[in-house]
Amino acid sequence: MPERVLDAQQLGHLRHFDNLSRQLPNDWSLMQGKGIGQDDFGGYRFQLAYMAYALALTHVHRLPAAPGLFQPTMQRLIEKILLPEVWMYWRDVSRGGAVFNAQLTDSLGEEWDPVVRDNIMYSAYVQSMALTHDHLFASDRYAATGALTFKHWSFFWGGQEKRFSYDRDSLNDHIYWQMVENGYLGVACEPNCVFQICNQPAILGFRMHDLITGADRATEVVAGYERAWADFGRLDTNGHFNTMVLEDSRTVAPNEAPSAWVDAWLGSLMNMWNRDFVHEHYPRQVQTFLVPGPDGTLSVPIRSRRVVMGQELINDTCDFGWVAAWAAEMGDQRTRDGLLAHADRFMNPTWRDGGLYYPRNDHVQDQDGHLVEMYPLTGNVLLGYARLNVPDGLWKLYNEPWGPDHFEEPALTTVDRDVEVSQAEVVDGVLSARLRRTPDVPGDGTVAISRLIGRGGWTVAVDGQPVARIDGTAIEAEPGPFADALQIRGSEVVLHCPENPHTFTFRQDS
Repeated sequence: MPERVLDAQQLGHLRHFDNLSRQLPNDWSLMQGKGIGQDDFGGYRFQLAYMAYALALTHVHRLPAAPGLFQPTMQRLIEKILLPEVWMYWRDVSRGGAVFNAQLTDSLGEEWDPVVRDNIMYSAYVQSMALTHDHLFASDRYAATGALTFKHWSFFWGGQEKRFSYDRDSLNDHIYWQMVENGYLGVACEPNCVFQICNQPAILGFRMHDLITGADRATEVVAGYERAWADFGRLDTNGHFNTMVLEDSRTVAPNEAPSAWVDAWLGSLMNMWNRDFVHEHYPRQVQTFLVPGPDGTLSVPIRSRRVVMGQELINDTCDFGWVAAWAAEMGDQRTRDGLLAHADRFMNPTWRDGGLYYPRNDHVQDQDGHLVEMYPLTGNVLLGYARLNVPDGLWKLYNEPWGPDHFEEPALTTVDRDVEVSQAEVVDGVLSARLRRTPDVPGDGTVAISRLIGRGGWTVAVDGQPVARIDGTAIEAEPGPFADALQIRGSEVVLHCPENPHTFTFRQDS
C-alpha cells in the first residue's frame, strides 16, 4: 500500500531533483564537489543516477498514479548522464596509473568509449536508469537504435567526432557478457578493481530488463555472483563488507578503516536481492558509524583524510548521506530520523525555487564539534533519497513489480511544472490525488488524467464532496468554486489545480 501523503520536505526534495534536471546542458550549479575530473564518488554520474533511483522509489511506493510527474524528470536525468562532461574522465582513468593498476599502464591505452570495457561505475548507471524508466512507464523509449549514444567533438582538439551508439538492450547485453567473461565476479570500475558496490546497479538493470522481456538473467547473474564471491568472502575479518577484488592478483581489499560509505552504500543496494544477509549484519555494522548528538540527533564519525603516495586524498566520501540512505532501506527509522534531524539542525537546509537541499560545506565541524561538512551528492540527493524511500524500498522494486493491470488504472499522465502532487494512488478502483498549484515556479497549473474517458461514468469529489460527473465526453459540474476545474481534451480529463491543497477523487459509477 502506498504511503499516503508526502510532507513539505519530501515535496521539496522532489522539486530540487526536478530543478537540477532542468538546468541547461553543462550547467552543473550546486553539483560540483571537491574532487577533480569526475573520477571520485561525488561525480555527476552518481548524483544523476541516485536522483533517478529516488524518483523511481517515490513513484512506486508513494505516488504510483502520477507517472506524468516522474517520467519527464527521469528522461532529463538520462539525457544529462550521456553528456561528455559526465563520462570524459574515462579517457584518462582507462589508462591506469593509480595505486591499484599502475603495473598495467604499458598494456592499457586511452579509451574513449565509456562503456566498452571496465567502468561499471558509469555503464551500469546508464543501463539501470534507462531500463528502470522503460519498465516503470511501459515504454520502449530507450530500445530505439542509438537511444543511448555517447558522443564528443571539439573544434579545438580531438579530431573527428567520437560517437558510440548503444540502446537499452545492446548495453544490457554488453554488460552481461562482461560479467560472464569475468566469471560473474563483476565488472571492474577502474582497471583491475572489481568493487562489490558498483556491480549492484547492473544487477538492478538486469532485473528491470527481465521484467520487460520475460527473461531471467538477474537470477543467473546473482547465482554466479554468489559463487564467485564465495572464494573471497563477502565480509572481511571484522564483519564489514569487503570493498573490492584486484583482478590480476585475486587479492581482496577489506573495508580497512572501516569506512561508512563501503558498508552503507553496498548494504543499501545489495538489499534488493540479498535481504536476509544484509539485514542480519546491519545492526552490528551500523553501530560502528553512529555518533549520538543532542536531542536524539545522530551523525557519523569525523575521519582524517587518507594520505596516498605522499598526497592527501581529496574526495567526496559521502559517509553521512550513505548511512542515511542505508538506514532508510533497512527500515531503521530511529537512525534515519536521527541523521536527518542532525542535517536539519547543523547542515543548513536551504530552499531554492521551491526545492529543498543542503548546500556544499567544506568545513568539517562547527565550533562545538558538530559535523557540518556537506558534499553535493549527500545534500542534493542522498538525504532526499533517505527521506523519500520506504523500508525495503529497493527490495520491493526488485521483487514486487507492478503487473499489467497497473498500467490500465487511471493516472496523472501529464503534470505541469507548477503542480505539487502530494498524493496519487488508486485504491479499490478509486483514484485519489492531492494537488495544489504552487507559485514558486512557472506553469499552467494543470494535470491530465488518462484512462477515464470511454470507461463509463465517473463521480468527481473534492475533499469528499461531489463536484462533477464525467459521462462519456461530457462533464456535468455542480455550481461552486470547482465548476470550471475540469474539461475534456481528446481522451484525457484536464484538471486545473487550485492554489490551496485539495484531494480530488475519481470514483467509477456502479
